[in-house]
Amino acid sequence: MFPASFRYKYPGGSPQDGGWPPCTLAKPCKPSANAQMDLHSSYPGLSDLRHAAQKRIPHFVWEYLDSATGDERTKQRNRDGLDAVGFLPSILHGEFKPDLSTSLLGHNYPLPFGISPIGMSGLIWPGAETLLAQAGARLGIPYALSTVATQAPEDVAPHLGDHAWFQMYPPRDEAIRTDMLNRAKASGFRTLILTVDVPVASRRERQTRSGLTNPPKLTPRLLAQVVRCPAWALGIMKTGMPHMRMLDKYTDAAGQGRSTTEHVGYLLRTSPDWSYVEWLRDAWDGPFVIKGVTRPQDAERLETLGVDAIWLSNHAGRQFDGAPAAIDTLPAMRAATTLPIIFDSGIEGGLDILRALALGANFVMMGRAWHYALGALGKAGPAHLADLLARDMEANMGQLGARTLGELPDTIHHGR
Repeated sequence: MFPASFRYKYPGGSPQDGGWPPCTLAKPCKPSANAQMDLHSSYPGLSDLRHAAQKRIPHFVWEYLDSATGDERTKQRNRDGLDAVGFLPSILHGEFKPDLSTSLLGHNYPLPFGISPIGMSGLIWPGAETLLAQAGARLGIPYALSTVATQAPEDVAPHLGDHAWFQMYPPRDEAIRTDMLNRAKASGFRTLILTVDVPVASRRERQTRSGLTNPPKLTPRLLAQVVRCPAWALGIMKTGMPHMRMLDKYTDAAGQGRSTTEHVGYLLRTSPDWSYVEWLRDAWDGPFVIKGVTRPQDAERLETLGVDAIWLSNHAGRQFDGAPAAIDTLPAMRAATTLPIIFDSGIEGGLDILRALALGANFVMMGRAWHYALGALGKAGPAHLADLLARDMEANMGQLGARTLGELPDTIHHGR
């Protein structure tokens, strides 16, 4: 199961080291041997981490992390769809310890979930990319870096484990495309993800109302929010104002003629077509994953093109507000392809992970959840999140009599 070394109590500390309790800029906290807390008592679920993170992250940053697009109906459908997936509990199955291990793309993992790429991750929590890369390496699970992260592949290279994935937003220029692939490979990334569900920029009205621009500019309104979040502010002072560092090499005088809510990546990005996928498949010599697939017929065609896995996702409702719940499209996707299916969108706990696996997913990725954990607990957050997810999965599998993840489909209640 989950390594026992990750179940421990964290001492209180300063905002810089991710400890607790909250501190002020004028009087930072000091580490104390007596200031220990049982995180599972204080933060027994992801909702607790989310609530704490909202208090410690400036409002404009919170809106970037937590918002979707439109009226956020797709985001709500994701939640409703997952809630509708029921199981039939088992009885008289005796004592056992569930096995949470799984395999994907030729690797064995101790847990069936990983860390999704999020753009501008270091804006949400200072140093997020490094902290999450380190967590992925310690846990032995995939960590995915976004093209539009606040750290470049070279920055996180020293912190990567054996399961580093690179997510590409598709550059239109072939020379830039080739250079990005070379940089990712040289930095230690072995799996390539092409995100295909962002053909145009989404609107994200909550984000616009918050006053967040790209790059971020600290207006008096936003500065007042920052002052109320000293841990975040001190971290940003240390790491510097976040920007998309991988793109620095390609964006001289970038930003001219661009909306303040549209980031510099759109100067480089194109809407890919099927030939683009073929080009990348030939250019990359490792596992190749297509992210943002919701139509079964697209999965069938991608399989014929030689991709290695399908990532079923509606971008957590952040791109299009008229999409069905991602979980509702999973059974048809499973029937359409023999490729491994990675799932995301709406996952809020261990039971949700089991729901996705029971309906045909091979692996689950999460983005917001890891950043809730960072916002709540700093560097202590990812390990705690992984542990509480594992414990939640174990408890629910015990109720279902499922000793392995492969037994989950037999426990689904089909009368919903």
